[in-house]
Amino acid sequence: MKEASPTEPIGQNLIKLISNVCFSVFVFSVLIFTVIAITYQPPDPWLQSSKALTRVFTEVENATFKIDGSVLPTGEDVGIAPVVSPSAVVQITEASIEKSEEKMVNLSSLPSCDESLKTVNCSDPRVLIAIEKFNLKIFKSIVFLEYQTPVNGSKPNECDVAWKFRNKKEKSWRKYRDFRRFRIGIGENCSYRVTGANGWHSGINARRPRPKLNSTKSTGAPKASLAIRDDEINDTIPTVGSEAAFRKGRYLYYSRGGDYCKGMNHFLWSFLCGLGEAQFLNRTFVMDLSMCLAATYNPSNKDEEGKDFRYYFDFEHLKETASIVEEGEFLKDWKKWDKTHKKKIPIRKVASYKVTSMQLKRDKSTIIWRQFDAPEPENYWYRVCEGQAAKYVQRPWHAIWKSKRLMNIVSEISGRMDWDFDAVHVVRGEKAQNKELWPHLDGDTSPGALLEKLKGMIQPWRNLYIATNEPFYNYFDKLRSQYKVHLLDDYKELWGNTSEWYNETKLLNDGRPVEFDGYMRVAVDTEVLYRAKTRVETFYNLTKDCKDGINTC
Repeated sequence: MKEASPTEPIGQNLIKLISNVCFSVFVFSVLIFTVIAITYQPPDPWLQSSKALTRVFTEVENATFKIDGSVLPTGEDVGIAPVVSPSAVVQITEASIEKSEEKMVNLSSLPSCDESLKTVNCSDPRVLIAIEKFNLKIFKSIVFLEYQTPVNGSKPNECDVAWKFRNKKEKSWRKYRDFRRFRIGIGENCSYRVTGANGWHSGINARRPRPKLNSTKSTGAPKASLAIRDDEINDTIPTVGSEAAFRKGRYLYYSRGGDYCKGMNHFLWSFLCGLGEAQFLNRTFVMDLSMCLAATYNPSNKDEEGKDFRYYFDFEHLKETASIVEEGEFLKDWKKWDKTHKKKIPIRKVASYKVTSMQLKRDKSTIIWRQFDAPEPENYWYRVCEGQAAKYVQRPWHAIWKSKRLMNIVSEISGRMDWDFDAVHVVRGEKAQNKELWPHLDGDTSPGALLEKLKGMIQPWRNLYIATNEPFYNYFDKLRSQYKVHLLDDYKELWGNTSEWYNETKLLNDGRPVEFDGYMRVAVDTEVLYRAKTRVETFYNLTKDCKDGINTC
């Protein structure tokens, strides 16, 4: 009998060993892939990944939020497709002006001109063309959308004209309004040219009629502003309609949770989670317009209830982009139905955020009522969108724009500087006092240090807007030796008791005055800063300290 080769067992053992190793690698790879597939969360429908977005809008740590008091970017600040297509908006461009001129050449009924006359016919279409050309040349950051026919100014050679516009840095297609006074000269061949222009809102003869608001009959009492209402704002509360319409609807209702009285970034993160779930479930979201402003935004350092969502955000835009109903109207219709019908409205009460959106997708109940009665942080709305739900529920950031009333103030401030200004963001406040986390911030943002830093970045005697949380108005006086300094408090009349903003928000608040609070101040400051030609930031420009403290850069 032939003996087996002594190498055969070694070869067989080696093959078995290699096979076992390969199989182990395969099993381990499958395990890793499975873990990745389970834990992977796809990007939100916006600029960056979900993780990056979380870092931009807020930082989540153990279901709590870090708040730095900053204003979050909203839909009109980022590159999202506008609600109104650009092609649907008529823009005034050099090409459109040339077409208008070509049409006029063929018109035999154009007004004649006597060069010896000094009176300008403001209704002559050639006057408007001269003004359009002038504006395109001067205001590079503005998109002009439509003009009204010029009217006479206060002198024979003056014309007042109004137009609508938007800023190129704002991604929304909301329209703002300006009216100015122009000095018109007559050149060769009866051509018109603009020889000079006055400032923002100077063309008072071209403004809309101003209804008297809150005027008093008493001769001794002061009159409120004869301010113009922005007729493009429609933030009325929609109603459900008939009982039949209410019954046919499908609603997602969130009870108030631990998010109430938290910072605005926390509020938006949670609110858009609820709105996103409603869209995923193809339901109407029931929203509470009454908000609580966190203490960090109030001089009293106390939470303030009774704030209206419409003070801060564009409710009209939200109505156009999402299916919503106001909570008060919803509860009123629900109560009315239950009183008049024996058969109650089908309700699905959901006591825990752990019941996922996917589990509720096929639910036929008229109302899905999520209740957030657990202790914090289990009662935060945004918990609904965590875990597996993040793959399906997407936050509709495009639905949130800042309030048009606040943006009108932003346009007013920018317009008064003729849209030609630079800005510096100076962060001080509590951070400047905390030498442990920000050892150099106080010194680096002192008036002398600021002046030296800005000399190398901004030309002297430019308009310089300072967006800051520094409470002392005269703190920046040293910069006035080199720049035309502008601070938010220079424009107090824009929200004072004779302003359009004051009258409009007062109407929203049942006739009671509304405070221009800390969040509104930061929102306006931020948006004006955003429109500057040169923008200087505190961190990485003025100081080497890190934004979130030592060793966080």
